[in-house]
Order: sequence, then structure tokens, then C-alpha cells
Amino acid sequence: MSDENAHPRPFPHIIPDEAVEHAWRARDEIRKSVAALLPSVPAAFTTHRLAARKEMLLAFRSLIDHAIDRVEKTEVKPVE
Repeated sequence: MSDENAHPRPFPHIIPDEAVEHAWRARDEIRKSVAALLPSVPAAFTTHRLAARKEMLLAFRSLIDHAIDRVEKTEVKPVE
């Protein structure tokens, strides 16, 4: 991956560079396929698509926050 086209790496020590590169290429190809399918996308479509994406991300955030709360509330018993 070249520096000028580098994407953020949330887990560089876990996810191999090759996997990240494939994921970004897949994302680009999906965008191109949607653009080809809908050459003149109405602005309302884009607005709703972005709103839907945000809602899904907020849903994932909620799940993660809930999981963190459960971990924090779990009493850790000392090992004997």
C-alpha cells in the first residue's frame, strides 16, 4: 500500500496488509457497481443511504457499549 493511498488501520497488528487492501478494493468495486446500476442517483437516495449507514453504525456502537458495560459490571474473583 502506498502512503498517499493509505487507509486508516484500526488493528495493524491483527489484520494483514493484504486483507485490508482487498477490503478497500472491494469497497471501491461495490461503489462502481452501484454507480453503474444507478447512473443518475437522486440526491434523496444518497441522503437516505448515508442516514441508513449512520444508523447501522450507531446500532453497532450501542452493542459494543452494552458489551463493555457488562464486562465492567462483572465481578472478577481472585484466583486461588
